Amino acid sequence: MKSYDILVVGAGILGISHALHCLRAGLEVALIERNDYPQDATVRNFGQVVPSGFGSEWQQLGRESLRSYKAIQQEMDITVKAEGSLYIASDNEELQLLEELAAINQMNDYPSQLLSRQECLARYDGLQPSYTKGALFFPDEITVDPRQLARRLIHYCINKYSLHYYPNTTICEIIRSNGRVVATSNKQEQYSSQKLFLCSGTDYQQLFPEVFAQSDLRLVKLQMLETATQPRLKIRGSVLTGWTIRRYESFQECPSFATVKAAENPGAYHRQKGIHILIKQSNSGSIILGDSHEYTDIQRYTALGFDTDNIINKFILSQAQRIFDLNDWRIDRTWLGYYCQCKEADIFNHTIDEHIHIITGIGGKGMTGALGYAKANINKIFSLNINAV
Repeated sequence: MKSYDILVVGAGILGISHALHCLRAGLEVALIERNDYPQDATVRNFGQVVPSGFGSEWQQLGRESLRSYKAIQQEMDITVKAEGSLYIASDNEELQLLEELAAINQMNDYPSQLLSRQECLARYDGLQPSYTKGALFFPDEITVDPRQLARRLIHYCINKYSLHYYPNTTICEIIRSNGRVVATSNKQEQYSSQKLFLCSGTDYQQLFPEVFAQSDLRLVKLQMLETATQPRLKIRGSVLTGWTIRRYESFQECPSFATVKAAENPGAYHRQKGIHILIKQSNSGSIILGDSHEYTDIQRYTALGFDTDNIINKFILSQAQRIFDLNDWRIDRTWLGYYCQCKEADIFNHTIDEHIHIITGIGGKGMTGALGYAKANINKIFSLNINAV
């Protein structure tokens, strides 16, 4: 039996973040992953790190994540690009929300800059004049490459903090024995620890089915697209658009938000499919577009299926063409993403016997919020004050 201070099961961004902050607290940590590296929500997203989209409480956690990402990038390339985020208004209602959020940002001491239509067109190649009314720019925000970030963070933890990493290992049983937590793998190997963090998405249904059955988690299915390479176009950072302004939590704190939402058509196709248009250029020069959101109760997690809906993809593409003028709109790749989130709470954090912590359901906040949330969570559980970013 292999013994450690901490076991973390699941090497997605929530698991990696908890492992990192336990390591920084001087604890010996083993991180266990069922694949060679994460394959699910952590690698299937846009890689946009945007605290600007969060309400006040989670924005602070996102800002903590920003500091961590940037600090680690100084030591090792984890794919961080510090090029800011841009929210583009397509009408006067969205422009008013941007102005109101800018005032809130000023009170929260979070830098943002209102841009005129002319400034937007001058800064962003290919932006459609007919769509653009103005924008709000967040200079401190970053993008990462989600297909590379997780494995690079794992190797950072291995090299700097001597993390013990066990890939291609599935935990089949977790019990309490002799004052310790004992996890048994599909290889009949056993791992013992003082505490265990279970950060394996919906996989915990096999380990704690009674907790899973009583949770308020729901599964979310997303669709994303990637165009051909655009060699003559450069889009910096994250670009978020009008429907994003009408969707994200931060704007719900704006005085006019309720009025704006009340005037919307609830039967509109983009609202039925949870579509808002996000745009980001990859390192290869292709443009990543998305995304949609379809929901089902976690107990019916197979109901969403695994098929791509081409009608959704065509709609996303048509709306993106209203926002940017690309030289080549050929689609080279499409994919599905799945994540779980709570219906009511911001995250699912359930403790069993003070030693087993199930942490999942962070939803679309993971890439931005996980590092900051994990730091606060580790500090709380161990009564610590980890100050290192």
